[in-house]
Parts: sequence; C-alpha cells; structure tokens
Amino acid sequence: MTAETSQTLDRGLRVLKLLADTDHGLTVTELSNKLGVNRTVVYRLLATLEQHALVRRDLGGRARVGLGVLRLGRQVHPLVREAALPALRSLAEDIGATAHLTLVDGSDALAVAVVEPTWTDYHVAYRAGFRHPLDRGAAGRAILAARQKPVGETAFTLTHGELEAGASGAAAALMGVTGVEGSVGVVMLTDSIPERVGPRVVDAAREVADALR
Repeated sequence: MTAETSQTLDRGLRVLKLLADTDHGLTVTELSNKLGVNRTVVYRLLATLEQHALVRRDLGGRARVGLGVLRLGRQVHPLVREAALPALRSLAEDIGATAHLTLVDGSDALAVAVVEPTWTDYHVAYRAGFRHPLDRGAAGRAILAARQKPVGETAFTLTHGELEAGASGAAAALMGVTGVEGSVGVVMLTDSIPERVGPRVVDAAREVADALR
C-alpha cells in the first residue's frame, strides 16, 4: 500500500473479488483467512458493502456478491438481457410459453428478461421487473435447490399455482456463472407441465450460462 491508497477500500474490493470467484459464497471466517485480517474487520467490511447492496448474506451466514454490483453500470442489466434473449426466444417459441431470466435480489427473485411466444392464442402475462420471494415459484425454488447441489449438476424445478392461480412453472438454475445467481424458466397456463419442458428448460439455462461467461 502507498500513501495515496486506502487500505479499507483495498480490502473491500478484495472482498468483492473473492466473492465473485465463488459460486457458493464465503463465511466470515473464510474471508478473514483469505484476507489475513481479523473477523471484526471482515464484519465491518461486509456491513458496509451490504448497505450498498454490493454484498448479501444468506440465512446460513455466507456472503455473496449482491445485485448492487450490476447496478454500478447502467449497461450491465441490458447486456445480461441481451446475452440471454436468443436462448429465451428459442425456448418461448419451442414450448409455446412465456420464458424468463430471473436473478437473485436479496431474498427475492427478480425477473430481468421476459420473452412471450408469438404463435400461441394465449399465454401467461409476465413482465421484467416482477419480483417474488425465492421460496415461491419455480424460478426462485430452482435457485434455492442449486445452492444444495454439487457444482456442475443441473436439474429442473416444477411448481403449480404458487404465484398465479392456474399457472405452472418450470425453471433451471444458471450454473458456473461467476457472480451471477439466477435461473431460466417458463410459465404456462396448465395443470401439469409436459415431460419435455423440464429438460428443455435445463438446456436453455445452459445456453444462457454459456452466453454470460
């Protein structure tokens, strides 16, 4: 460190870099060991970063990069949407259902990109900016399920009537995208999801993840 630099800012940026390099977050103890500072310093750094939504902590106390990092650049969300749109369009047209990319925002699931099919007589209305608790709806449940799975293992989640009466959802988490926690899914007006939808959503999630890497 030189006289012109800030040690606290340097440590805060190092925290963000460390969190960006892991898919499962880090505990205070793990950060303390990696930074070579005591836990009290880490707690203060995390508390400050949390105030700016740059870091979030889950119920287990693990710190992860917050969605505020995306807000630092106005063009980031548009870039994320742009990267995801080809896979979402293909998914929506193939399945005939509304497709969406959803990211974690604190304890909520936030839809950041939505594509509706062009050829169906009717479909579920869904909009970018729609948010709901992570533990309700296929998009959020897929993300929560991925936190418990080994790295690289992808599966789909199905729900019915949790967000809208008569609507069913299928979603698969994005895997292997550093600093981004989210899912790709579809929502349709049906009592049960056709068998091919789950695997197709998994394929779309992989396509989006590849586009974001």
